[in-house]
Amino acid sequence: MQLKGNIVDIENKRIYPGEVIFENGKITAANELKGEKFDSYILPGFVDAHVHVESSMLIPSEFARIAVTHGTVSTVNDPHEIANVIGIEGVKYMIENGKQVPFKFNFGAPSCVPATVFETAGATLDSKAVAELLASDDVKYLAEMMNFPGVLFKDPEVLAKIEAAHKAGKPVDGHAPGLRGEDAAKYAAAGITTDHECFTAPEALDKLAVGMHILIREGSAAKNFEALIDLLNDYPDKIMFCSDDKHPDSLVLGHINQLCQRAVAKGIDIFKILQAACINPVKHYKLDVGLLKIGDPADFIEIKDLKDFQVLKTYIDGQLVAENGQTNIESVTEKVINQFEITNINIEDLAIKSEEYPSQDGKIPVMEALDGQLITNKLYFEPKLGGDLIISDAERDILKMVVVNRYFDAPVAKAFIKNFNFKSGAIASTVAHDSHNIIAVGVDDESIYRAIQLLIAAKGGVSWVNGAEEKVLPLPVAGLMSEKDGFEVAKAYTEIDHAAKSLGSQLSAPYMTLSFMALLVIPHLKLSDKGIFDGDSFSFL
Repeated sequence: MQLKGNIVDIENKRIYPGEVIFENGKITAANELKGEKFDSYILPGFVDAHVHVESSMLIPSEFARIAVTHGTVSTVNDPHEIANVIGIEGVKYMIENGKQVPFKFNFGAPSCVPATVFETAGATLDSKAVAELLASDDVKYLAEMMNFPGVLFKDPEVLAKIEAAHKAGKPVDGHAPGLRGEDAAKYAAAGITTDHECFTAPEALDKLAVGMHILIREGSAAKNFEALIDLLNDYPDKIMFCSDDKHPDSLVLGHINQLCQRAVAKGIDIFKILQAACINPVKHYKLDVGLLKIGDPADFIEIKDLKDFQVLKTYIDGQLVAENGQTNIESVTEKVINQFEITNINIEDLAIKSEEYPSQDGKIPVMEALDGQLITNKLYFEPKLGGDLIISDAERDILKMVVVNRYFDAPVAKAFIKNFNFKSGAIASTVAHDSHNIIAVGVDDESIYRAIQLLIAAKGGVSWVNGAEEKVLPLPVAGLMSEKDGFEVAKAYTEIDHAAKSLGSQLSAPYMTLSFMALLVIPHLKLSDKGIFDGDSFSFL
């Protein structure tokens, strides 16, 4: 078989008219056709260097069906989310499902399950379990080491996990938001080679200086492209692109191709852009992904131009898996696995008595969600009282948020949050990083209660309530994913996302933002199922 077009030789910084010839899934020739002119370009496929497939709300096989339409041929996957719910069984579920489609998933061994001891998760992966996973050829690396204090203070269990990866000859991914200077150097010295959590260019430069690779992240909630993209000019061999967390509606719109488009618009050299998007992840993680060389797997794409990156064709192992925005990958029938044991809560469990809530000089702590960021601010406000209870104050945008343990019946954790701006109703989700308990926010207890009840009945999903109206998108696979057609799930999510915004929210992704409000490893104030957590002191208020 052959494909003709302008061949983009990224490593040699050359574009020439030619033809790629491939047989039995391998490239056998890439011939120059001097004097011929073509309107399209052929280049290696895109690689997402760090993604949690679970955040797409799709099982891997359905994620692949959509991703290939954007020229993505491979992903570096951290199955951390499902591992927190179901453990090793969940990791193996992701690997086996991914094998059923022509797409190159590369799963890691989750390093931090549970992420902290300050929340209730569904499983624990100790160093022995991590070493067991790393011994498998299906596991390519040790996934993001979020416990950076454990690295800095040489926690034996943390170091044992890192050593297991080194013994297996597999790279170790990092996760160290805000780490600078000597601490960044200590973190890298432990053998951790990447970071996707940089908020600013100076932070990224500190990590680059000690040899780390920087992943520029642009997902549905965390967006660091604008802050970091200029680094690509000076560090083209050390930069990769990733999405980290991408909801289904935004995945349908685009993937790594969007980052290439935006980088070109900023005037960055095309070969540096494509090195980050196509070459660096393959070399760093030693992926079995072709780079358009003779003998390589026939993994490549045809695009209309090097400006908009409209993908015309995507090939994986020589198979045409997508053409003109349409996927050629068939859906597969998959079983459902879950761990969802909560039976019920009462509306009275949501009440907050003023004398039982932490305060400082008569003011209560309120977390402030930031659009496009995982960090939150810690603010203090005078509470709104209803008798002896503290209640939501929609006028000042101080809304009640709760986290409910999904693994067994337990007291409800409660807090207050700004920036959701709901004027009525509530939303809830069982996608709540990292332990994936039920998280909900709303203007009154009745709405919050009903949103939670919808999720208990569905055993996981995202829900919306406004007056007499209600919606729910079931996510029966670990309370994180649907096994249904990915394009249909994306459509349903778009509808419920629009419904959430109709409550008054200006957030670009209300559900995604909500899902990170229980992520204790990101400062400054968060809520776990055990209470309000200060990410700076790493303790409960």
